[in-house]
Amino acid sequence: MRIGRVLADLLFPGRCAVCDGIADQRNGEVCTECRGKIIYIKEPFCMKCGKQLESGEKEYCGDCGKNAHHFIQGAALYDYGSMADSIFRFKYRGRTEYASFYGKELYEKKRQWLLMIRPDALVPVPAHPSRKRKRGYNQAELIAEALSARLGIPVNTSLIRRERKTRALKNLTRPERQNNLKRAFKICQNDVKLKTIVIIDDIYTTGATVDEMARVLTGAGVRKVYFMALTIGRGI
Repeated sequence: MRIGRVLADLLFPGRCAVCDGIADQRNGEVCTECRGKIIYIKEPFCMKCGKQLESGEKEYCGDCGKNAHHFIQGAALYDYGSMADSIFRFKYRGRTEYASFYGKELYEKKRQWLLMIRPDALVPVPAHPSRKRKRGYNQAELIAEALSARLGIPVNTSLIRRERKTRALKNLTRPERQNNLKRAFKICQNDVKLKTIVIIDDIYTTGATVDEMARVLTGAGVRKVYFMALTIGRGI
C-alpha cells in the first residue's frame, strides 16, 4: 500500500494550493517556499466579521461599526491578498483538489471556534443552478464538505437555494450589492428545525451575500447564524 502511494505521488504529483507548482507533500500540500507566503488572520480582528484590524484599539472594522448585520459573528482564515491567485484557480480554473487543503487548514485553525458555537450544520452559500452547471461545482460547497469530513458537522445543501442569478458583486457599491441580492435566496423547507448554522463561503468583502442569507434564514426560524469565510479583506 505504501509503495503504491509513493508511486502514485511520483506519477501524479499534487499541485501546491498557493502557486500551483509541484507540492512538497511533506509540507502539507503546499511547496516549502509558499508556506511562508500565506497570511493568516490573527488578532486584532473585527469582533463581528473577523476582518484583520491594523490597531487593537478598535473592536470593530469601519463597516461593522457603521452597519448592522443579520449574522451573529463571523470568522475567516486567510488575508485575501495572500491567497487571491489560489482562490481564482480554485473558483474559475477547476482546481477543485485545493478544497482538501482548505478544509484541513480551516479545521486546524478554526476548530475551537466552531466547537464553541456547536452548529447543527454547515450551509455553503448556494450557487445559481446555471452558474453551477457552467462551472461544474459550487466552490463553497466543496470547502464545506472538506471541513465537514474532518469535523463531523453535516453539510446542508437543501435548506436554502439561490432563486435569482445576481450580478458579480466585486465592482458594486454596498447599496448596489444589497439591492442586487434582494429576493436572491429562498428557503426550501417549510419546517426549519436547525437552531444554529454556520454559512460557508470562499470570500467575504462587505458581507452582503452572507447578510442576505442570514436574514432569510433567521426569518425562517434559525435562531443563530454565523459564517466562516476562507478569505477576507482588511478592515480599518
